[in-house]
Amino acid sequence: MPISFSDPAERSETEPRARELSRIAGLMRITLALTLMLLAIWLIGDVLAVIFASALVAIVLHGLARMLRRHVPVIPYQGAVALVTGVILIAVIGLGWNSGPAISDQFIRLKQALITQSGELRSHLSGSTVGQMVLDHLPSSLGGNAAGTANLGSLGSGLAGSVTGLLSSVFGILGTLLVVLIAGLYFALTPAIYIDGMLRLVPPQHRPAARELMLTAGATLWAWTAGQALDMLVVGMLSGIGLSLIGVPLALALGVVAGLCNFIPYIGAILGAVPAVLLGLSLGTHEALFVGILYCVIQFFEGNVLAPLIQRRAVHMPPALAILSQTVFGSILGAPGLILASPITAALLAMGDKATAPLEDENQTRRAVGEVTEQEEKQKK
Repeated sequence: MPISFSDPAERSETEPRARELSRIAGLMRITLALTLMLLAIWLIGDVLAVIFASALVAIVLHGLARMLRRHVPVIPYQGAVALVTGVILIAVIGLGWNSGPAISDQFIRLKQALITQSGELRSHLSGSTVGQMVLDHLPSSLGGNAAGTANLGSLGSGLAGSVTGLLSSVFGILGTLLVVLIAGLYFALTPAIYIDGMLRLVPPQHRPAARELMLTAGATLWAWTAGQALDMLVVGMLSGIGLSLIGVPLALALGVVAGLCNFIPYIGAILGAVPAVLLGLSLGTHEALFVGILYCVIQFFEGNVLAPLIQRRAVHMPPALAILSQTVFGSILGAPGLILASPITAALLAMGDKATAPLEDENQTRRAVGEVTEQEEKQKK
């Protein structure tokens, strides 16, 4: 039994004060940590985006290697990672060797067609009052008249400006991509080293919980990536097949664009549909209408049939939160933040769900706001 020489009345007064000071100190530490984290995101956001992208690549390689070891246990872990990486490289090189020239030709033709068709669209809009109002409110980077006359001269040049800027900095993009792939490979080969290194920054009493949170985030990202890859593949195939049936030129390239853009939920669907609708306008109004209907049907199928099936095994993200996360991370990190917003949010949601206790009655709030009644709840049971 511990011995204390202080007066009991004095201890009764100082103990609540000490607890209060300890609580205040804890809040200050949390506030300081959040401030430093936000400052780091603001100052070195591009570097953090590269690190997260590398971690995402590592999680994909790690997940594929574990799947391989589950079926062939005799292969060591590093050997499984190397084998998976080699198979992916061979597949990419083979695809580029056989279909690369055709795909490149289609993308070059797609760029030229978009420039031509969007220029004609601007000329058509300039001939009407409503169209002129639209151009007056469009930013100059998109060929509009807002904030001064557009230096690019047309909407086509504005839309192609992003492509041209992308191609002009292709070596920088390829260099960054190479860093992401190499770093991701090293992360995947020895993941425990990097996880333990991060755990050393955490107080010893919190290390088990921190390890559990990081493992939960990794499992969530693997499930999200696998589900999103399947979603992109289905959307890209349906778009390409549907456009070819309608008779839209460059259906292969447009299907690839739709699949890649679908990596960004909700916003990506719009980005992937714009080039197809523009090319549909070159064939006629009816074809453009059919293209719009096609993309609406595909997105309806993806949102109401495909995504729910995938989310059963992956992760569910509320739509409003997904869109807001894209806005927040896009404003902070630019294009990389817009692309990586969904996996970052999925990981944060999984960690928050793991770190907090579940609600005693999950339907209480739904009943309070009128989302469901007691009778409806009883009928479901």
